[in-house]
Amino acid sequence: MRNWLVLLCPCVLGAALHLWLRLRSPPPARASGGGPADQLSLSPQWKFSHYDVVVGVLSARNNHELRNVIRTTWLKHLTQHLELSQRVLVKFIIGAHGCDIPVEDREDPYSCRLLNITNPVLNQEIEAFSLSEETSSGLSDDHIVSVSFRVLYPIVITSLGVFSDAGDVGFQRNITVKLYQAEQEEALFIARFSPPSCGVQVNKLWYKPVEQFILPESFEGTIVWESQDLQGLLSRNLHKVTVNDGGGVLRVTTTGEGALPHELMEGVEGVAGGFIYTIQEGDALLENLHSRPQRLTDHINNISKEDALLKEESRIYDDIVFVDVVDTYRNVPAKLLNFYRWTVQTTSFDLLLKTDDDCYIDLEAVFNRITHKNLDGPNFWWGNFRLNWAVDRTGKWQELEYPSPAYPAFACGSGYVISRDIVDWLASNSGRLKTYQGEDVSMGIWMAAIGPKRYQDRLWLCEKTCKTGMLSSPQYSPQELRELWKRKELCGDPCQCEAR
Repeated sequence: MRNWLVLLCPCVLGAALHLWLRLRSPPPARASGGGPADQLSLSPQWKFSHYDVVVGVLSARNNHELRNVIRTTWLKHLTQHLELSQRVLVKFIIGAHGCDIPVEDREDPYSCRLLNITNPVLNQEIEAFSLSEETSSGLSDDHIVSVSFRVLYPIVITSLGVFSDAGDVGFQRNITVKLYQAEQEEALFIARFSPPSCGVQVNKLWYKPVEQFILPESFEGTIVWESQDLQGLLSRNLHKVTVNDGGGVLRVTTTGEGALPHELMEGVEGVAGGFIYTIQEGDALLENLHSRPQRLTDHINNISKEDALLKEESRIYDDIVFVDVVDTYRNVPAKLLNFYRWTVQTTSFDLLLKTDDDCYIDLEAVFNRITHKNLDGPNFWWGNFRLNWAVDRTGKWQELEYPSPAYPAFACGSGYVISRDIVDWLASNSGRLKTYQGEDVSMGIWMAAIGPKRYQDRLWLCEKTCKTGMLSSPQYSPQELRELWKRKELCGDPCQCEAR
């Protein structure tokens, strides 16, 4: 037995030593994303090197040229810098999935929601709201009632109307009906109803014609009924009327569906009448619907090609993090939260710098400023902050779910730096944090919950301009970024080269 133990002990010791060495050594490095079709793995990873700064560059899937310009300008300079190359990790943040709806068939170019128009009602007038035969309007105490709507395909409103009172002989009320464009103080058109001038009765409504304007796609409006009498309006709850959307060209937006908060709307939400409209450019709409299947087939094929290109790009450069979201503008805040989770679970670092792929960044200047200004420490946010920025209710930056008229302080998008503990907090709460219309205002709203120390620095430029000594500047084309960096390398100043 003793002889067996003598022979066995070296084997046991060797196996234990081998296991100990395996546990101390990290596994072979993996690419940050195998390809856009692969979902981001957020399980704990080995942490290899420690970085002073992780740079996250938000990038759209099809922005290949902008990414390549960065790789040949400030990122190339970084990799060739003996000191900084070991202190900084740079990753492009890209949604793993392309939107499977062609842009022409989306409700807007910023989201991935189908413009669901089917069997449009063409070449005839359409009553927007109707009541069933058994339903009558109830007299309320409300003197102002309003309803908001969004146009998904061009229409013309021909008449505004009010509900009739079955108990009255003729029309016995004084009511003003106005149509507003969102965020505009003056009405586009007005109809006034009174006993001497009540318009024409159609079904259970009285209508008066108005000046006709084409309301374009994405038009957002509000119709307001206001009683001029002591008594309130004849009105109905939105859920108790039939909305005639013309086959999908019109959508009524209610507070329950994420429209403007109730307190920001004029009057009580509901309808006290209606309007008549017609659909414009009917032939073009039918042609668009007819070509939709082929357009969808072509688009899906293009997404497959784009997936392959992104996978190859990631294999070559190993600088892309694919996050598990559909890559659209409305999903950028979700992209950012996913990246925060990735950094915390895969990387050891002190600070995180967020920027966009159309921005000029001078990382050497960033590091010099960190050193000279002692810009570090916990609960730390360094950027150029917008204060009391008004909330947009229309357009690309439309925000319908944040109730305040102004945002909390937020850093403009050309770049900002946050400390590791803030990234930890964002990552751990990412499943509970609500996303808003843009990543920068979302960040401001999230940060309002923890109150970080803000370091204001106007060298993070908010607009497309060039300033000597700037840390960043946004909204450049690939060619413009090349020119900025060329001047930076030749003269030390991206804005100008002194005549020699």
